[in-house]
Amino acid sequence: MSANVNTSLPLEYQTEQSRMNILGFWIFLGAEIVLFATLFGVYGVLYERYAGGPTHQDIIMIREVLIQTILLLTSSFTCGIAIFEMRRHNLKGLITWLVITLLLGAGFLFMEIKEFMHYVHIGATMQTSAFLSSFFVLLGTHGLHVTMGIGWAILIIIQLLRRGLTPVTARKTFIIGLYWHFLDVVWIFIFTFVYLKGLVS
Repeated sequence: MSANVNTSLPLEYQTEQSRMNILGFWIFLGAEIVLFATLFGVYGVLYERYAGGPTHQDIIMIREVLIQTILLLTSSFTCGIAIFEMRRHNLKGLITWLVITLLLGAGFLFMEIKEFMHYVHIGATMQTSAFLSSFFVLLGTHGLHVTMGIGWAILIIIQLLRRGLTPVTARKTFIIGLYWHFLDVVWIFIFTFVYLKGLVS
């Protein structure tokens, strides 16, 4: 077994199994890109079909959206620091920055739920128009992914506390880091093509 360990590589890449798992996750992210590209495509077709309901300008709360963006992009930065601490074999630093990342992610979700509640309060629901249906599905799918990411990361933190830093826990931590950065990239596209475009169109 030790023959398959390459100690010259970062901890998460030291075993062949870990390298294969990371490659497999990159392939999974490719499928996720296809999913979100499809949702963006649907939104692009339907974003002006208001059916007499609220338009972009009627519903978008740019201040709250900016706060969400700051929270999520900052969480990507703190996630990067967590991986840096993992590479330094600093378990305490890794867990600390992961927890900070999750708190920022939770703050993002809180703001998004508050945003959705506001939309429903003013009568902007999925049933109102094709625009709002595609809007809610795109944002809701991203929000669901963030929720899953938070739950996934909590399980990894529990494993880190129980088992410490090993090639297996390092690989799992690295993969959740890739996932988190992917969600931040998707949000940049949402912010640009949904919110900013909606304000200027």
